Amino acid sequence: VQLTISLILLGEGNLKEESLVKSIYDPCCGTGGMLLLGQKYINDNDSSKPQLNLFGQEINFRSYSICKSYMLISGKDLNNIKLGSTLSNDQFREEKFDYMISHPPFTMNWESDKEVIQEEVKSNEGRFSVGTPRSSDGSLLFLQHLISKMKPKGSRIGIVFSGSPHLSRSSGESRIRKWILENDWLECIVSLPDQLFHNTGISTYLWTLTNNKTPLRKGKVQLIDGSSMYKLSERSIGNKRKVITSNHLQILSQIYQD
Repeated sequence: VQLTISLILLGEGNLKEESLVKSIYDPCCGTGGMLLLGQKYINDNDSSKPQLNLFGQEINFRSYSICKSYMLISGKDLNNIKLGSTLSNDQFREEKFDYMISHPPFTMNWESDKEVIQEEVKSNEGRFSVGTPRSSDGSLLFLQHLISKMKPKGSRIGIVFSGSPHLSRSSGESRIRKWILENDWLECIVSLPDQLFHNTGISTYLWTLTNNKTPLRKGKVQLIDGSSMYKLSERSIGNKRKVITSNHLQILSQIYQD
């Protein structure tokens, strides 16, 4: 989360010159950890000290309930946390956001949402008009959804993926990647160490996107190899055996900025 927010802040360009009220959105927010940690990191590192409004949607009722509890404790607006599938029942249909951070489920099957998604595809408008990925992995659907939430004046997205979204050769993923590159939204991909998460040991990748690139970044995509930036945990938690330290975070942030 810290790396995601760090790269979003370092590359936000003109956003700081506008409103001191900012919004953070997570379309699969779970218990709210990314939203609350994102808020803390921004408060600790952004000298403009913006007022932050947190928004999230979660499909699992238990996680949703825990998230609402955390938001209540933190003094946040509980009406900004919604229950339901983001892909087939977007409850922020008219909203746009400044910052968007997400760690969608790896290789999530989206068959249960297929009917609604295919209707959007057929309409040639909306979130998924460019096409859809394989039904066995809905990761890029979440990214298409986030892109639809960008503000015209500039928004920033940080999303954690497995290798599947950029390695798959299926026609659906290829069309989506081409669409993203042709619109010059993709800013940076950071390869992260494996064994960072307790439920899987696979290698992961952080993508950052924006519709307001700085002049030096226009027409380019930065690739950063951060796979060796870790230390071994003192003890394993499931598949989690590695951590990215604050020193590694500083190094990766500096590489991005340079």
